[in-house]
Amino acid sequence: MDHKVKYLFVTGGVTSSLGKGIISASLAKLLQGRGFSVTIQKLDPYINIDPGTLNPYEHGECYVTDDGAETDLDLGHYERFSNIPTSQANNITTGRIYQNVINKERRGEYLGTTVQVIPHITDEIKRSIRLLGQTGHYDFVITEIGGTVGDIESFPFIETVRQIKWEMGNKCAVVHLTLVPYLKAAGELKTKPTQHSVKTLLEQGVQPDIIVCRTEKHLTKSIKNKIAQFCNVSPTSVIESIDAKSIYDVPLLMRDEKLDIEILEKTGTPIPKTLDLHNWERFLYNLNNPKDEVSIALVGKYVELKDAYKSINEAFVHGGANNQVTVNIKPVSAEDIEKSTAQNFLSDVHGILVAPGFGIRGIEGKIKAIRYARKNKIPFLGICLGMQCAVIEFARNVLDLKGAHSKEMNENTPYPIIDLMEKQKKIENMGGTMRLGAYNCRLDKASVSYSLYKKEMISERHRHRFEFNNDYRKIFEENGVRLAGINPEEDLVEIIELKNHPWFIGVQFHPEYSSTVKNPHPLFTGFVKAALEHKNKK
Repeated sequence: MDHKVKYLFVTGGVTSSLGKGIISASLAKLLQGRGFSVTIQKLDPYINIDPGTLNPYEHGECYVTDDGAETDLDLGHYERFSNIPTSQANNITTGRIYQNVINKERRGEYLGTTVQVIPHITDEIKRSIRLLGQTGHYDFVITEIGGTVGDIESFPFIETVRQIKWEMGNKCAVVHLTLVPYLKAAGELKTKPTQHSVKTLLEQGVQPDIIVCRTEKHLTKSIKNKIAQFCNVSPTSVIESIDAKSIYDVPLLMRDEKLDIEILEKTGTPIPKTLDLHNWERFLYNLNNPKDEVSIALVGKYVELKDAYKSINEAFVHGGANNQVTVNIKPVSAEDIEKSTAQNFLSDVHGILVAPGFGIRGIEGKIKAIRYARKNKIPFLGICLGMQCAVIEFARNVLDLKGAHSKEMNENTPYPIIDLMEKQKKIENMGGTMRLGAYNCRLDKASVSYSLYKKEMISERHRHRFEFNNDYRKIFEENGVRLAGINPEEDLVEIIELKNHPWFIGVQFHPEYSSTVKNPHPLFTGFVKAALEHKNKK
C-alpha cells in the first residue's frame, strides 16, 4: 500500500438503499472543504462485468465516465458532489475481479498454484483499491462496498477490508452505515438492527471505527451511548444521519455531526482549522430560496422508476438553482402519449425533455411529444435517442419523408435518417462496445448552443450505437435545421437546433452526466431559463 494515502471504507448493514453513496460523497465534500484531495470508488458485488448490460428496472441508470466506463449510478453522486471526474478505476465489480484473476491464471502468472478466494481474489481487490491511491494525487481514497454486510457475495470485499485494516493500522478507517428504525406502535427508536449489523461485521473480522445511523427521528444522547457501548466505539463516533429534504443537505448535516473530524482523528491526520463550504452553502441558498418555478415534462419509457433518469433529475436541480427556479419535473410515459394525444399530457408544461433510451417501445409517443413542442414553440431538449426522435419527427412532418425512421427501429425504412455507425456494424458483443465516453464537438458560432457554452470546442460523454445519417444533412439544413455541433474527428452530427423556434435543441451526447453542483451544465441552465421565459410569455 502507498502509506501516504489514507483509505476509508464505507460499508452498509440492515438494508440496502440507506445512502452509502451519498454518505461517501458527503464525506469527500467535507474533506475537500478541509483542503484534502479525495477520490471515491465503488466496489459492486454482482458478477456482471459492468452495469452497461443491466436493465434500468434492475439497476437504475447506467452512468458513463469520460474514459468510457459504464458504471454504477453512485459515481454520478461522487462527481456531482466533489466536481472531480471519475474513471474506469472508480467502479469495480466482482465480475471484473474474477475475470482479471482468470486471465492471469490463463497466462500462467500464478505459476501453477491453486487459485483461491484468499489470497488471489482478495489480492486482486486490494490491487484495484491501491490503483487509485498510487496515482499520487490523493490524500484519501474512499471505497464504498456495495450491498449489505452478511450477503454471501460481499464476503471477499469485507475480508479485503479486514486485511487492509490489519496491514495499515490507523492509515485506514471503516465507516459502517446502518439503520435505527422508529417503531410507531412502541413510540421509540430501536438499536437492535444496528447491533446485529455490527455483530455480523465483527464476525467477519472487521471492527467499524465510526457508525453512521440513518434515522427519521433525532437520536438521543442515551441511544448514542447505547450504540457506542454495544458496538465498541466511542459515543462521538456514533453519527446521526437524519432523513433530509434533499441529498444536498447531507454534507452540512454531516458537518454538524463532525463526521470529518472523527475521520481525521481516527486516521491520525492533523485537523485544518478551516472548513470551506462557501460555494455549497450558496448553492443550497439558491435551491431553498427560489424566486419562481417551472414545470418540465420528462418524456420517457422508464418514468415510473426513480433512478432511471437520476442524472437528468439532478442536472435540473443544478440548472434550477443556478436560475433560482424550482423545476417541477412531470414524468410522462411515452407509451401513454402513444395511446392518446400529446396535448392531454403536455398542455400545462413550460418545457419538454425527451429522454435517452434504447428500443422501439414508446418511440411514437416520443415523436408525438416532439411534434407538439415544435408546433407550439415550447422549449425542447432531446438527449441521445431524444435527439434522434427529433430528426425523425422533422423528416416525417416537415420534409414529408413518409416512413422516415431509425434503422434501430425499422431495418427496412425508406429513409434511414438514423443509421448504425460504421464502426458499430461488425460488433457482435453487447457489453462495453458502444461509442462510449468523451468526444469533441465543434460548435457553430451562430448557434444557441454556442451562446450557452461560450466556447467553440466542447467535450461531452456519449453512449450510443446509432447516429444521424450524413446523407440527409443538406436537406435538413435547407429547411431550417442548424447542425449546431459536429464531431471534428469523424464528421458526426452532435447537436441539432431549429432556427424558427425560441429554444429547440437535440444532442447526441449526455450533458446530464457532467453537471455538478459547482458547474451546472450550460444546456440545463439555458433550458430552465427558456422554460421560465416561455411561462412568463404565456
